[in-house]
Amino acid sequence: MNRILVIDKPRGLTSHDVVARVRRITGVQKVGHAGTLDPAATGVLVVFVGKATRLAQFFVDLEKRYHGRVVLGVTTHTQDSEGNVESTADVSGVTRPQIEEAFAAFEGETEQIPPMVSALKRDGTPLYVLARRGEVVERAPRRITISELRILSVEMPEVEFEMTCSRGTYVRTVAADIGERLGCGAHLGKLVRTAVGPFHVDDATSLDELARALADAEGVGHSMYDALSFMPEVRVTEREEDALSTGGAIDIDLERLGNHVGSFVRLSTDGSELVAVGRRVQASPGNGGAAAAPDKIRIQPVRVFVEPV
Repeated sequence: MNRILVIDKPRGLTSHDVVARVRRITGVQKVGHAGTLDPAATGVLVVFVGKATRLAQFFVDLEKRYHGRVVLGVTTHTQDSEGNVESTADVSGVTRPQIEEAFAAFEGETEQIPPMVSALKRDGTPLYVLARRGEVVERAPRRITISELRILSVEMPEVEFEMTCSRGTYVRTVAADIGERLGCGAHLGKLVRTAVGPFHVDDATSLDELARALADAEGVGHSMYDALSFMPEVRVTEREEDALSTGGAIDIDLERLGNHVGSFVRLSTDGSELVAVGRRVQASPGNGGAAAAPDKIRIQPVRVFVEPV
């Protein structure tokens, strides 16, 4: 089984828990995921089974979309509803325009300091382990991009919102930072990841549904080729497939790529089976021989899924 599964993660399970359950359900040991979800969060978790685990690197940079709720006036040590309350404040003086201004301040490219209660590591030790010991260490800020942060409703002290953001964004930290900006504190009361790239929660599968589908011998998930629909596709000849199978680069006509942009392409002979994922490279003698003709582009295989003949 070499598939990409879009799992609707339930509340209370870690992403690692979901991977362990998929192993048991499918009977396949090689399982991984892209884009960790906190135990309190629900929604889309992209899971890779079998050879599909070799594709995980191409999914981590996909934009994530969330629906959530910020609770104003209460801070917790985890920045979400799972943590111990650290402070409370009166929010009766906080106005809708102030909330809108605070949310707007976090749109675009900004820096974020990761929370102490996180899986990031310091000298090999997860930060959440240090936090349990009562230790607080300095964390370097990271660049993140929030392309959309939209308020859906305000029913004090709760603010419903939608967010689209880059990889590595801690939504609970955004909630806490909004509360700090407003001067009343806040935490993340609810979070649902509604989409990862083209994969939407409405099309996700629960763990129970996965087990039932496999028990009934039904097809589940996406093929490796179909799951990479966010990449431009290139059909290759058998001769080109042979070259790719041994790690060789190929030169293709620009018209075969169309107007698509991006670094990576998916390669197939028939439009259903994935031969390889390739990267566009500068065609030069240093990249696999003589430079390509001006009307061609060189594709270097990054992940190959066919055996040499």
